[in-house]
Amino acid sequence: MAVKERVGLVVSDKMQKTVVVAVENRAPHVKYGKTMVRTKRYKVHDEENQCRIGDRVRIQETRPLSRTKRWAVKDILSSAPQA
Repeated sequence: MAVKERVGLVVSDKMQKTVVVAVENRAPHVKYGKTMVRTKRYKVHDEENQCRIGDRVRIQETRPLSRTKRWAVKDILSSAPQA
């Protein structure tokens, strides 16, 4: 069985060892055909607390780590510019 992976943007890093990642999915509307953007937010395990808001990350499905966490950070693809 293939392991599920997604690429998304970190939108919150306020929790310890957890980040919230928003993953965009673009698909045509069933009836009208216009491309729609749907966003799903995942709570993701970040063991070293190295992700920051704005980082682009690859996440991987894992065993349940808590009531809402089923994903873990696999790697950081690009870091957000520091202001």
